[in-house]
Amino acid sequence: LGLDGVDGWAARRSGLASRFGARFDMEADAFFVLVLSVLAWQWGKVGPWVLLIGAMRYLYVLAGAAWPWLRAPVPESFARKAVCVIQILVLIACLAPPVPHALAATLAAGALAALCWSFGRDVVWLWRRQRRLLA
Repeated sequence: LGLDGVDGWAARRSGLASRFGARFDMEADAFFVLVLSVLAWQWGKVGPWVLLIGAMRYLYVLAGAAWPWLRAPVPESFARKAVCVIQILVLIACLAPPVPHALAATLAAGALAALCWSFGRDVVWLWRRQRRLLA
């Protein structure tokens, strides 16, 4: 997880950053979150609702097929990156044997709430942008 932030910083600092690299990093993170979500559910630490955390990125992409304005780029956001890190840390914590089920569920619910806020904020921004462009 620590290296996830370092690789992007190093690429930008050395002039090797690319759109492909940024996209690859985002998709790798999304897949990692999906795997952690499945493990948290399969190991019985959290109910099946935790799969929403892992599925959110893919549901967003599918929604973009129905509503093309969702495919527009969003501005860089520290909050979006922070929510991603929080999700990963929380899901890893949920998998730790000493973490009781009730605490794991509470932590995962908080991570899901943060993720819904993050996606919701981007959807609202894109919707407002689309309305301004059509006006």
